[in-house]
Formats: sequence, C-alpha cells, structure tokens
Amino acid sequence: MANVQLEFQASAGEADPQSRPVLVLGQLQNLHRLHWSQLQGKLQPRVSEETWQAALSTLNPNPTDSCPLYLNYATVAALPSRVSRHNSPSAAQFLTRLIRNCLPGGVNRCILMVCERAEVFASACAIARAFPLFTHRSSASRRTEKKTVTVEFFLVGQNNGPVEVETLKCLESATEGVRLAARIVDTPCNEMNTDSFLEEIRKVGKDLGIVPTVFRDAELKEKGFGGIYGVGKAAVHPPAIAVLSHTPEGATQTIAWVGKGIVYDTGGLSIKGKTTMPGMKRDCGGAAAILGAFKATVKQGFKDNLHAVFCLAENSVGPNATRPDDIHILYSGKTVEINNTDAEGRLVLADGVSYACKDLGADIILDMATLTGAQGIATGKYHAAVLTNNEEWERACVKAGRNCGDLVHPLVYCPELHFSEFTSAVADMKNSVADRDNSPSSCAGLFIASHIGFDWPGIWVHIDIAAPVHAGERATGYGVALLLSLFGRASEDPLLNMVSPLGCNGDSADDDMERDSKRRRLV
Repeated sequence: MANVQLEFQASAGEADPQSRPVLVLGQLQNLHRLHWSQLQGKLQPRVSEETWQAALSTLNPNPTDSCPLYLNYATVAALPSRVSRHNSPSAAQFLTRLIRNCLPGGVNRCILMVCERAEVFASACAIARAFPLFTHRSSASRRTEKKTVTVEFFLVGQNNGPVEVETLKCLESATEGVRLAARIVDTPCNEMNTDSFLEEIRKVGKDLGIVPTVFRDAELKEKGFGGIYGVGKAAVHPPAIAVLSHTPEGATQTIAWVGKGIVYDTGGLSIKGKTTMPGMKRDCGGAAAILGAFKATVKQGFKDNLHAVFCLAENSVGPNATRPDDIHILYSGKTVEINNTDAEGRLVLADGVSYACKDLGADIILDMATLTGAQGIATGKYHAAVLTNNEEWERACVKAGRNCGDLVHPLVYCPELHFSEFTSAVADMKNSVADRDNSPSSCAGLFIASHIGFDWPGIWVHIDIAAPVHAGERATGYGVALLLSLFGRASEDPLLNMVSPLGCNGDSADDDMERDSKRRRLV
C-alpha cells in the first residue's frame, strides 16, 4: 500500500476489469439506483448486466457484504443500509475495512464509490485510510513500480450531478493530509524524532510559503516553556515548540490549533510496562493531524488567521529526566507539582494553549492529543472525546464528526467538581489526579484549560484522540477530516462549507454577509 497513488477523477474511463481490477462500493439501496449504462464501460466484457443484477440480489449486508463479479478482478460490496445516530451516514469505518478486504490486487485499480453528495468528503477520507504510506518491509523496497488507484464517485439522490473539478481538488488535498498524518504516526521514533518532525513542519511550510517559528531546547527554558522543556529535556533530540501561521487579509478572528507531539512516550521515570509501551510512537497523533489539516485547509483557502502550534518532545529516561516531586513553572506562570511523569501530554499542551492565548491572541483555541488511555473506555475505539467550555461547539464537534467520518462524543465538562483532583499542598496544582476513577479524561482536559483560565471569554475545545488515532497496528490519520469539517465555514472551498457543522447549504446573500462580518463564528 505504501507506493499507492490515489487519484480522484470525474470519470475513471472505460477499461476491461482484467487489465484494471475494479471495486464497486455503496449502500445497497444506492447500488440499486445505478443504471447499467453508468457501469458497463468499467465491467464489460467480463461482467454482463444479468451478472450485475444477480450479484445485487445476493447481497445481504449485516453490517456489510460483498460478492465477486468476475474472478478476483471485479467485486461489488455493500455498506450498512442503516446506521445509528452516533455513527456517520457515510459508514466510514466500514468503508475502509471493505476496501482493505475486497479491493483486487494490481498495479492499476479502480474504486467506484456510489453515495450521496453529502457523503463524498467522508467517503474520500475513509478511502485514503486504506492506503497507508509508511512501510519498512524489505519486499516493498524491491518493488519499483508505482501503483495507482483511481476513484470515481457516482452520485445518487438529490444534487446528483457530476463531481466538480474544485471538489476533486479538495478531496485530493484532504486525503493527502490524512495520509501525511498517518505516515508520521506510523513512523517509529528512531526515524520520527523531534528533529524529523520539525523537518516535516518545514516541508509543509515551504509548500505553503510559510516560515515556521521555532523555539528549542534551552531557549524553551529561557522563554518560560517549563512544561515542554521539562518533559523533553532528558532526550537526545531536544524538545521544541513550532508555529505555522496563516494570516490572510480580511481575517475577522484568530484560530489556534495546538497539537501534542510526543514522538515517543516511555512514561519517563514513572515508566510504562512492557505491554503498555509498544505503540507509544503514536503519541504524536494530535500534532500530526494538525499538520495534515493545516496543509489541506490553507491550500483550499482559509479566510481567518490560523496558527498551528506543535508541542514536540520525547518523554525519555535519563539523568536529566523530570522526577516525581519536581515543580515546574509553565508558560502560564502557574506552578505544577509532578506526581506522575507519564501524565506529560497535558504539560506540553498547557504551554501550547497558553502561548496561543497570550502571544497569538487567539479567539478560538482547539487542542488535539492522544491524551488519555481512559478516552478509549469513555467513548470507545472509534469516537474521539470532546471537552469544551461552550455547549454549541460541543454539538458542532459531534455534527462535524458525523459529516466527515471522524466520530466525536462529548465528555463531562464540570471544572467546579473535577478540578480539585489536582490539589497540591506546595504548588498551584499537581499534574495527575488523586482519584483515577473520577472521569480522568475530563480531568486531563481541564488541566489544560486551567492554564488559559476557566473564565477565559474565548472558545476552548479539547479533542482526545488516543483510541481512534489507530486501528490495530496502523495509524488512521484521525483528526484531519474533523478539523477540515469543523472549521469548514472559514474556508473558501464549497465542499468544506457543505460539510461544516453549520449545516445550511443554501445560504442567502445576507447570511453570507453576516457570516463574513466581524467575529464570524463557526456556530
């Protein structure tokens, strides 16, 4: 899969399935709405109309099903016919699985996706997840041929015209972002250290014409980034904070995305065990998602000020490592007594959000992180957890997740009941809770929020992606699609506007003027 090039085309053209294997995908009711004339050029002469209809009649998705049409060169697969209210109508998770299991092999292949227009964005991102870029298998290095997968959408239902060129460009940008994030998360720390991650940031900056701002090592300590410096100071590759800034003319508000970029998490001196440490290369998933989303959204045209803040460190063990009982002064000026060096993500993010508030003047701050193992218990493997100081944004996150396939579910936001878990006798707070049975994922998010203040008048959103950042042993690129959808109304791209959680696809001129006025808001 690593050398696969994804191409989204308005028409994939005609081809014999024996020379270009094909997979036809969609909900069963949508597959039935296809006319044979739309398909015959992709399936003939190997598959007749009678064979196609017979295959459809055998499909009985529970929740999915598939049927070969011609040997292993042509297959039709059905997605779930119905989904629950907490799932995406696109059935994105099932879509990725079906592609991995049913797409025939070959150098040049084709996916025919049958869906409604509102599901195009989520479906494209789900398709991208099936083709990870990173591999170090020796057999892969011996293969020199480039593989191509061409994707064509057949739209059914209302507004079922052809897919526009600008939509295809948006899908290309979004899927590139998803695959970039997944590649970074899949890459082990002996390659993806803080130096390497900074190079990835610089590459994106160069593509966009942006020079990142970077503070590293001792400079972090001098400037007061006690959280990031304290977490990463024991590692061979020094910690850093990096910022990519997009500041267009006419911007009406400032948005900051803050990503946790722990390139490896041993747990520090509160060290993880042999069963819980493997996989901790994924602890940079929040920063990776923000990098992929920033690249995509700026390429598609973003109307407001947007800052991507990357908090990079390796939580390592060594003579300089932070000890339990140490007290750090964070960028907010607040003091933190360390009672668990394995609760490091909140320390680097506290510095990140405080910098976004104090130095970048952000109106909206969103932090994204693989923060707590408890997130997977609270909201499961597929839904990230959202914690926010604003109820409308909570609902918007859930809706954006359903629109894009990166599912989200709320956590309890109640600082007056939960923040006392961090009480310290000698500092402003501890960094880990007293009672691990008292909503630990909510508490971890509240620790971050406390460094901009619970009375801060802006919007703060925390997304914990610890579980959905991976599926099995592979990264998913989770978070890229969510950010593009959640902030879609600040984009110039029509598709991102459509999948934004505002939901109204037919705005009047007055609505457009109001949206573009001072203090334009997502909700």
